[in-house]
Amino acid sequence: MTGGIEYTDPDVLTAGARGESWADPITDPALIDWPARQARAAIPFEVVDGRPLNPFAPTGIRYGRNELGHWGERQAADAIVTAHHGGRRWLLMVERDDDHGWAVPGGMVDPGETPAAAAVRELAEETGLVLPGAAWQVMPARYVPDPRASDEAWMVTTPAVVELGKVADLPAVVGADDARRAVWVRADSYDDLTAYLADTYAGDVFRAHRAMLAEVLAG
Repeated sequence: MTGGIEYTDPDVLTAGARGESWADPITDPALIDWPARQARAAIPFEVVDGRPLNPFAPTGIRYGRNELGHWGERQAADAIVTAHHGGRRWLLMVERDDDHGWAVPGGMVDPGETPAAAAVRELAEETGLVLPGAAWQVMPARYVPDPRASDEAWMVTTPAVVELGKVADLPAVVGADDARRAVWVRADSYDDLTAYLADTYAGDVFRAHRAMLAEVLAG
C-alpha cells in the first residue's frame, strides 16, 4: 500500500472490536468476502488487490474507513417529508448529534429490510412522526458525498419522498435516537432552506444531503 492518506477513526476500531453492528470487526479488507458484498451493492464497485474502491473517489482519504464503520458500500435510506402551511413549503429536518449539521431523517438499512421500510422506521425513531397510508415515492439509490467517507468506505442512500399537502398545523415532532432535535424548516427552495437554517439555527445542511435536497426541492 503506497501513496495517499490513510485514516480510520479510533472509535470505528473500538466499536468493531466490541462487536457493535455498525462497525466491521475485520481490520484487513483483503479478508472480506468481496463477491458477496459486490452482489448486494446498489452501485457497482471494484475491488483492487483485496481492497474496495469507491466508484466516486477520490475523497481525500485514500486508505482506511475514515469515520464509517464498514468497508465498501453501506446502504442507507432517507425520509424526505414536506408539507404546505401558511402559504409556504416546509421540510422536516433533524439536527445530527455528531456535529455534521442538519439532515433529513434517515439511517442504515437493516439486514432483510427494504429501503422504503427503513426510511419509515428511521422517520419514526428520529422524529416520532408516523404517517399511516402515506403515498411514499421511492427514488433510485444514489451515492452521497458523506464527509465521513473514504476511498474504501462510502454511503449510498435511497430517498423516500412524501408530500403531506396543505395542513392547518404542521405535525408535532421531537428529536430522538441520534437526532438532537427535529423541526420543520421553511423550504420554498433550496436557497430558502439554507437561509432559514442559517438565520434561525446558525446551522447548515449535512454535506451528504445538499445535492439530493437541492434536486428534490427544485422538482
